[in-house]
Amino acid sequence: MPGIKREKPQLVARVDTADRANEAPALRAFDMADHLKSDRAIARYLTIVLKEGDTDELVRALGHAARARGMADVARDSGLGRESLYKALRPGAHPRFETILKVCAALGIRLEARA
Repeated sequence: MPGIKREKPQLVARVDTADRANEAPALRAFDMADHLKSDRAIARYLTIVLKEGDTDELVRALGHAARARGMADVARDSGLGRESLYKALRPGAHPRFETILKVCAALGIRLEARA
């Protein structure tokens, strides 16, 4: 018809429902910090890690606990800079014992020796 514009048909990609059935569901990466919701959970987790005696795992566990609490809050409460805290708790880091104690204090964790 004169004067009427016809729109061009748009091509739309369709996924067949049969193809969707074969797809694996999207999984979210596991993050330990998501499971450390309380002081008690953090204390239990750190106790288990300390019993294992792996210092690298302890640093990693403190990092999980700090992220669960909020890195900025832990940095402020420990007196460390946020970037310094990230650096000290990254995998493979070897923080000073003083730093470990500051982070534990900021998390409300008390280390004690028992016989």
